[in-house]
Amino acid sequence: MRNLLPADTYIVVNKTILNDSDRKILTMLYQPIIGSISTNLYNTLCLNLDKNEFMSDEFTHHSLMVNNKINLEDILEAREKLEGIGLLKTFVKEKEDSNSYVYELFSPLSASEFFSHPILNIVLYNNVGKKEYERLVLYFKVPRVNLSEYEDITKSFDDVYSSVPSSSFINNLIDVQEVSKNGIRLNYNFDYDLLISSFPKETINEKTFNKENRELIEYLSYIYNLDTLEIKDLIISSLNDKLMIDKVSLRKNARNYYQYQNNGKLPTLIYQNQPDYLRSPEGKDSKRAKMVYTFETTSPYNFLKSKYNGSKPTSRDLKLIEDLMVDVGLKPGVVNVLIDYALRVNNNKLNKAFIETIAGQWKRLNIETADAAMNQASKESKSKKVKETIYKKKEVNLPEWFNKENTKEEISKDEEDEVKKLLEDFS
Repeated sequence: MRNLLPADTYIVVNKTILNDSDRKILTMLYQPIIGSISTNLYNTLCLNLDKNEFMSDEFTHHSLMVNNKINLEDILEAREKLEGIGLLKTFVKEKEDSNSYVYELFSPLSASEFFSHPILNIVLYNNVGKKEYERLVLYFKVPRVNLSEYEDITKSFDDVYSSVPSSSFINNLIDVQEVSKNGIRLNYNFDYDLLISSFPKETINEKTFNKENRELIEYLSYIYNLDTLEIKDLIISSLNDKLMIDKVSLRKNARNYYQYQNNGKLPTLIYQNQPDYLRSPEGKDSKRAKMVYTFETTSPYNFLKSKYNGSKPTSRDLKLIEDLMVDVGLKPGVVNVLIDYALRVNNNKLNKAFIETIAGQWKRLNIETADAAMNQASKESKSKKVKETIYKKKEVNLPEWFNKENTKEEISKDEEDEVKKLLEDFS
């Protein structure tokens, strides 16, 4: 795992052309997803370009800390959010005393591309709610003008210009600046061979799974957590007469299917894995190292699903996991450890009050890695056993009468009269 240091240097390379519309889109559409810290970091990197529009001078990460009033952990997290959403690419060259980074800036998607994106529009909707989402769509909506009663009299190029002989010309536009968008990349392995082999040959053709359709299938299977058989059924219901996938229909069917399975809700963050920078170095072969690897490389949804022996977890348990990641802010690997620990000590039950108590404590302790969470869980477990041992010892030393049942003894007539006489004396 590479550590980011204040002395590490960086330069910014502008891979695009930014305009005022891009900044509106960044603030109104991207910021609800990536947060204000990531947005400020993007804007700061843009300002680093200053008058040199294409490449900045060299800066240290300490300057980012000072200018943005944030620590290195926040910078790293903000940078990775920009990378994940396609606004930034990062390159590093390791040196003995410090590392050197290159940050390539890319334009945000256009409003049209953003709202039609299979992942971004769903995440935005979840983050801002229906009312605000509709307001944003309305803000970027372009009014349509009815031209049915008008005649198009626009001149074509050759109506206005003519070709004339000229000197020799070499077209070398490799390094000319242009609008460049990085897009979203998924480190998500979808088994297309299995998917395609599950279709009868007469139901598909060579164009059914073209590059564009494969990308959409990958996005949808990721955001809606669909397995091969589920996405296959949705594709079948989205094929047109020419055996081509109707992309609009596929997206709609996938969304409806997910909402039907999840009480009308849309997907959230429970399918994310532990980020790379918070993972342990690979190579160890101990039992503990294998457990850490499992916690780090499995999403909380799939980890909980494994505890259900492959069945879908209940909506209550899924909501609990979502709260741990969204409201408490625990990392995926830490959530997995917490799930495992809670099931072990509570007779295979996810006790909400117990989990929320432990989650709050781990958050205050700033536990972000699976390894640290396992250490803390081990301490909690040992403390619980010590308390149980002390309690058992106290029970052994209790007086003989403590656990005996109270029995009512019969008294004689004379003793009863004597008690009545004593009571009369106090009246």
